[in-house]
Amino acid sequence: MTCRDIVEISADGLPTLDYISGLVQDDEAGAITTFSGTTRNTFEDKAVIELEYEAYIPMAKKLLTELIKEARVKWDLKHIAIYHRTGIVPVGKVSVVVATSSKHRADSMDAARYLIDELKYRCPIWKREVYEDGSEWKGACHGCKNH
Repeated sequence: MTCRDIVEISADGLPTLDYISGLVQDDEAGAITTFSGTTRNTFEDKAVIELEYEAYIPMAKKLLTELIKEARVKWDLKHIAIYHRTGIVPVGKVSVVVATSSKHRADSMDAARYLIDELKYRCPIWKREVYEDGSEWKGACHGCKNH
């Protein structure tokens, strides 16, 4: 079976974790790792109402594809899926999912962590945290390299 890579950025709600896990499932894979990032209700003792995400989608998809290539060099992976929402994401809802599969668990787990960490650090996706007493934009792309 050919390795499958999926990158989606959309204002639509994300597919379920079961669906995304199914996309990376493979009979040769003994491990599927999923990470889902959800909007929590507090940040630094401030009550969070919601998060809002904006993305430069062509650049973000290009960067996520590069991250997947980097992960494939570092670990022996079967399939990878990355989904990120844009728009309003209320407390308790999922904004990002990373799913990986591999023959052994260490590759899948290490790759999933690498992908979410690098996504948050390098990807041109910005988040506005809306608090009870105001809001604040936070950018990513700290480690961008002229993408």
